[in-house]
Order: sequence, then C-alpha cells, then structure tokens
Amino acid sequence: MAARHNSQEDPSDAGSVGLPDFGDNIDPMTFEQILEMDDDEDDREFSKSIVFGFFEQAENTFKSMDESLADEDLDTLSSLGHFLKGSSATLGLTKVKDSCEKIQHYGAHKDDTGNTVVPDSTLCLERIKATMTALKRDYGEAELILRRFYHDAPA
Repeated sequence: MAARHNSQEDPSDAGSVGLPDFGDNIDPMTFEQILEMDDDEDDREFSKSIVFGFFEQAENTFKSMDESLADEDLDTLSSLGHFLKGSSATLGLTKVKDSCEKIQHYGAHKDDTGNTVVPDSTLCLERIKATMTALKRDYGEAELILRRFYHDAPA
C-alpha cells in the first residue's frame, strides 16, 4: 500500500477521512479514532483540545522526569513513564509510547522489554537518560506534525 504524501485530508475509499502521512511517529488508525469524536471536521475542536492538553501534560511530565533523574529516583521515573505511555498510546504516538515504556521498565530495574531484571541502578539511570533524549526528540517531531495538522505550527 502506498503511503500518502499529501498534507490535506482526503476522503478514503471506505468513506472515512484520510490522513496525511505521519510517518512512523503517529499511528493513523489510532489517531483517526480520536478524530471521529469531533462534531465538526472543519474546526476539530474536540480532538484539538485532547491533543493540546497532551502537549501540556507531556511538558509537565518531562520536567518531573528531569527532576526525578537528577534525584536518581527510579520508582518515580517508572511511574512517570507509565503515566505518559498511556496518554501517548491513546493518541497513537508510537515512538513516544515506546520510549515511555522503556523508561517505565528501566525505572523498575528491568531491561527495555521488561523481562529481565537489571539490578544496577546506575545502569538503569544511564539508560533512562539516553531514552529521555530520544523521547524528547520524538515528542518534538510528533508535536510539530500535530500542530501542522491543526494549522497551529509556529511560523
């Protein structure tokens, strides 16, 4: 199946609204479920409020994660990773969700899959630090894509 490369929504064969190509940052099937809750496809007020609420939530969570990393608080990092994983999964932000899941596991003294115990706290903190760099990068990419979708990208 060919990927869409247009930036405008198009009616698809199934009668639903097609989405622009989000790449591997956003799962279109999941995100379309959020869009289906909009009363008006022109202003998309409901879905926009959910997405922009997530932006605020993510920024606040990143601050808490940075503080917990500085405090070497693995338990809190695991909880924050779990929290943001759920929110990002709801919107279909696949890369963000995957990084949050890794942080959740590392904070619980496990490997990235959550299957193997990693007793070395320093190693877990190093992995979280590296994963947070990727998380913030991936979040920034997804945020820009979504702001463009809602015609709210910075000039």
